[in-house]
Amino acid sequence: MCPFFIQKICLFQKKIVSSQDIFDYTFMMIHITLPDGAVKSFEKGVSAMDVAKSISEGLARNVLAAKFNDQIIDALKPLETDGHLRLLTWNDTEGKHVFWHSSAHILAAAVEALYPGVKFGIGPAIENGFYYDIDFKEHSVTPDDFAKIETKFLELAAQKTVFNRKDTPKCDALDFFTKKGDEYKLELIGELEDGTISLYESGDFIDLCRGPHIPDTSVIKAVKILNLAGAYWRGDEKRKQLTRLYAISFPKQKELADYLVMLEEAKKRDHRKLGKELELFVFSQSVGQGLPMWLPKGAALRERLENFLKRAQKKAGYQQVQTPHIGDVNLYKMSGHYEKYGKDSFQTINTPFEGEEFLLKPMNCPHHCEIYKTKPRSYKDLPLRYAEFGTVYRYEQSGELHGLTRVRGFTQDDAHIFCTPDQLKEEFKAVIDIILYIFKTLDFKDYTAQISLRDPNNTTKYIGSNENWERSEGAIVEAAAEKGLQTVTEVGEAAFYGPKLDFMVKDAIGRKWQLGTVQVDYNLPERFDLEYIGSDNQKHRPIIIHRAPFGSMERFVAVLIEHTGGNFPLWLTPEQFIVLPISEKYVDYANKVARDLELSDCRGTVDERNEKTGKKIRDAELNKIPYMLVVGEKEAAEGTVSVRKRGEGDLGAMSVEAFANLVNEEVRKMIE
Repeated sequence: MCPFFIQKICLFQKKIVSSQDIFDYTFMMIHITLPDGAVKSFEKGVSAMDVAKSISEGLARNVLAAKFNDQIIDALKPLETDGHLRLLTWNDTEGKHVFWHSSAHILAAAVEALYPGVKFGIGPAIENGFYYDIDFKEHSVTPDDFAKIETKFLELAAQKTVFNRKDTPKCDALDFFTKKGDEYKLELIGELEDGTISLYESGDFIDLCRGPHIPDTSVIKAVKILNLAGAYWRGDEKRKQLTRLYAISFPKQKELADYLVMLEEAKKRDHRKLGKELELFVFSQSVGQGLPMWLPKGAALRERLENFLKRAQKKAGYQQVQTPHIGDVNLYKMSGHYEKYGKDSFQTINTPFEGEEFLLKPMNCPHHCEIYKTKPRSYKDLPLRYAEFGTVYRYEQSGELHGLTRVRGFTQDDAHIFCTPDQLKEEFKAVIDIILYIFKTLDFKDYTAQISLRDPNNTTKYIGSNENWERSEGAIVEAAAEKGLQTVTEVGEAAFYGPKLDFMVKDAIGRKWQLGTVQVDYNLPERFDLEYIGSDNQKHRPIIIHRAPFGSMERFVAVLIEHTGGNFPLWLTPEQFIVLPISEKYVDYANKVARDLELSDCRGTVDERNEKTGKKIRDAELNKIPYMLVVGEKEAAEGTVSVRKRGEGDLGAMSVEAFANLVNEEVRKMIE
């Protein structure tokens, strides 16, 4: 029973209750709304953990933190006002984030216990696990030391230490870290305002931290240090290089074991490894870091992906455009991209004409806005759908570059739809159709759509009228529902210029990737003064829908390589077949077979090496070629091929025409 009602009963029994007593106790109560809509009353100062215990002890044991009025808080923090409460467990992304952030503190405590005098940078949670940047001073750490650190970590975690938050005056925080001699924390504190600084104490370890944290350390049962790397302090290559320890932790040992198995599978699927083995792309220090070069097989694969989307876009009424790789710097200042990406872009390009500056384009949108403005527009012209595979450039830090997933030059499958408010919902649904078509064709079956809306309690940070926001948010929500999407809604996660829909896709081994994105934009039409004449003969602003189903060609190919393990679908694979003559006598026939198949829109090569057929078959399997066509005396005499399918074995002999029909029919079914 709620403490409030127990107290009221006691007062009535003692016959001392009065209207003033009831008012006083009512004033001491707060009302907590749970995710199912149920409202519970508690005394002020109740914690999320207390609320969990009032529901069930089992739930309370699993609570890691809480979300109160859209703010993630410690589960033990006293609640003083009415609000909406969601209890966070390991099953919630936010719960994992808090779990891993707390684990970073324990990692730092373990390192400090083993290596006295070390200094600490930052230690955030990341998508999978956490890291801590550490200045080991005179100590040196190698992978051989990981087990020792992990043992100390688990020893500290088992002590059931509580994370205590201390809101601290800036002078006290500076004094503490000055005495400790931790210059990195002092630099961070120096940038904070007084009244905003908090420290967290867990055992003997104290860290500068906003929190929140798990209730105590005992819920962490397994940890693994995965890697170490160099990381410049604050990402500045001119600053000292610290040692970054990457790690991950779990509430159960079995979950760690399963994760390590997944990591081993991920290593086999690493797009950097397979990209080299399959001769798809390369990087060259002479060309520059983060600038991939596509080899013939990779370029052909990428071209097929582009043509696949271009066909879908043509059916959907898109017009293909092409814009320069550079633009006047004032174009990006007008759009706002210079302010947003200026620090992460390449330096401006100066021309012989004084004061003239260009920039490698960071986004395609401003160029498409300028195309829209080339002539007056009427509502009858809308929607206008401009699509471009446009290459953009961002100067990513060298330590952040990673194969094709993080590069400095990449091509977006960009499109911008200029439409009226009344057209927004149907256009949004049509974009979803294209994204789902791509997912279906490429066998991405497990995905979630995240709807990002504005914060209704802080509308000042967004542009556009309330009416347009309500209409666009409603359009996105309705479009997602009508398409039967599995969705999650994040309030306050909209871009300042409009709501958006992001597709989070799980690959074949369970990793999440963001692939498709659709965004509604009021900002650029305002900045570029875009207009159309409406049916009322008045000027109106169009709304822009930004969409990129692939995201970027580089990142999408990387994800596709890792999702398929390099076993691309037949319509996409660089080589659909390889002809294997059993001896040099049949090379001419093998080449004739290859030429005939090429005339039937099949792709492949001939293995002319003087090797045994068994070795040729094994090599073709390793190169992930779907079909192997063995030819010898019988096949040459009968005009046939002996067909083997990768992973299935011998399919028997068939004519060249029959094999071509088999391949083309299989492809047709895949992309219809």
